[in-house]
Amino acid sequence: MTGHIKLLSIVIPVYNEESTIISVLENIFRVDIGPINKEVIIVDDHSTDNTIKIVEQFIKESHSDTIKFICHEVNSGKGSAIRTGIQHSNGDCLIIQDADLEYNPDEYKQMIDPINNGYADVVYGSRFMGSNPHRILFFWHTVGNRLLTFLSNIFTNLNLTDMETGYKCFRSEIIKNIKLKEKRFGFEPEVTAKISKIPGIRIYEVGISYYGRRYEEGKKINWKDGFRAMYCIFRYNLFR
Repeated sequence: MTGHIKLLSIVIPVYNEESTIISVLENIFRVDIGPINKEVIIVDDHSTDNTIKIVEQFIKESHSDTIKFICHEVNSGKGSAIRTGIQHSNGDCLIIQDADLEYNPDEYKQMIDPINNGYADVVYGSRFMGSNPHRILFFWHTVGNRLLTFLSNIFTNLNLTDMETGYKCFRSEIIKNIKLKEKRFGFEPEVTAKISKIPGIRIYEVGISYYGRRYEEGKKINWKDGFRAMYCIFRYNLFR
């Protein structure tokens, strides 16, 4: 069955992204995904810069009724913001969009096509496959990502190339029925472990571009999150 997606929910977890959030929102509303409507759910994780004011002004000026803006009263982590966004989503399909411009909204169509064409339930956007542009950054980050993906694959029996990618797309009924617990970046290995246990799940990967940031440009994930990811791989695969 093709063309069954009517509404795409775009969940944007945000924390201190005053320099990029407007560009992300402008790109989202500019990109053409055909007859599919968009619903944007922005979840601010208690930013301490001007992110909230900037988003509120954007909503006011855009006069858009397709934007939901939810603010956490305390900083809880990216995983918590994603969970909040999922809870407030109404689309047939849901994609997670970081607010830092590392991932390009122009690639929504290639992310949702396997689902819209009836082949997939979940699509991962891989930074390690395809011919799209990738910014050259940290060697050890790449090694760490590949190691975490390898460990995850051992337990899930999947052959993903990029488990840690921030670009993940789900049929909404799939992601809404998963009980997620991780508050920070452990979301990636947790959700991967849990979807891999769903009988008959159809998981696809597509190559995406990657415009990575340095720490001085606002990148937040660090080596501690890498160790947490390893813990999550063991926890959610070995102990259900």
